[in-house]
Amino acid sequence: MAKQSILDYPVAGKRVLLRVDFNVPLADGQVADDTRIRAALPTIRYLVERDCPVILASHLGRPKGNVVPELSLRPVAARLGELAGRPVRLADDCVGPAVEAAARDLAPGDLLMLENLRFHKEETDNDAAFARQLAGLAEVYVNDAFGAAHRAHASTEGVTHFLPAIAGLLMQRELEVLGTLLHEPRRPFVVVLGGAKVSDKIGVIENMLSKADSVLIGGAMCFTFFKAQGKEVGHSKLEEDKLDVARQALAAAAASACEFLLPSDIVVAAEARAGADRRTVAVDAIPAEQIGLDVGSATVAEFTRRITAAGTVFWNGPMGLFEIDDFALGTRAVAEAMAACPGVSVVGGGDTVSALRRFGLEGKMTHVSTGGGASMEFLEGRPLPGVEALLEKVG
Repeated sequence: MAKQSILDYPVAGKRVLLRVDFNVPLADGQVADDTRIRAALPTIRYLVERDCPVILASHLGRPKGNVVPELSLRPVAARLGELAGRPVRLADDCVGPAVEAAARDLAPGDLLMLENLRFHKEETDNDAAFARQLAGLAEVYVNDAFGAAHRAHASTEGVTHFLPAIAGLLMQRELEVLGTLLHEPRRPFVVVLGGAKVSDKIGVIENMLSKADSVLIGGAMCFTFFKAQGKEVGHSKLEEDKLDVARQALAAAAASACEFLLPSDIVVAAEARAGADRRTVAVDAIPAEQIGLDVGSATVAEFTRRITAAGTVFWNGPMGLFEIDDFALGTRAVAEAMAACPGVSVVGGGDTVSALRRFGLEGKMTHVSTGGGASMEFLEGRPLPGVEALLEKVG
């Protein structure tokens, strides 16, 4: 069922605990990429405009229950204040008497950011007492952290046992768009998967074989499939321990109505560096001493044709080593085809979003998911604890 959001629930004037995903990269004590902060602004503004005192909670990095000064949310609070155009106070901790007093003292529209949740191991342990302390700071819980919704942590699942729990605007948008991919995509529905590992994508591949019209495979993961077919892959990246998984996926694809398309040609070189001599070869002619580093021009043409004709297309994972211009053609071509597609275009995954940003095409997509791992688990058909715990929409 659909989940209640801040549009459905009477939040006006209530003290809100807002779980956000501000796990952003830092450089020299500053926020290096504020995309996730900007994504939460509509929810924050909606609550502020309704006189809600807002207590923001997020994790940053993996301090593993230790206080790590370099992972303080102080620079994140400063950047949020700049973007929101209002002061954001940072608490010294996320629980305890001082934090409780600061939360009580908030005026309507005030913003208080809690310090890094993962400075307490109780967060990732989903400790009930810790969750109760977090919940005690507010009257309503709003989850806008889709990127953390696949974790049953104290701030994503535990608090929902103590407060009414609803979705923020970003969470609602993610669930609507990704839900459409699973249940009612415009046809033809094309799924493009790349990246390094079959193991990261196998769940999505298996689920999409019964839902998509075409699944297009690129990136280093294609070499595990080629090896499973008995092809020479040279020194290309390979998951030797996943060959049986790849064979099972190939068999399932052959038995399905979904078109499962591997690259027909590959760009190879002796080493993965800028300026290396490179050439394009057929996939059954990869030299034993070479590395596959991008999909070839024939594959680009075939993938582009399918993507631009799609009613719905989802993309996760680069087609090659796009960080080096010599091996970025395939990834750039997919990005440009996504931008040119007149249908619904959805992108997920950190590397994929980085590629879009590099090519200046991020704003050309229908939706860019903030989820990463959460979006992939959702598309595998797996329940997300942080979503399951939200109140069901009535009517």
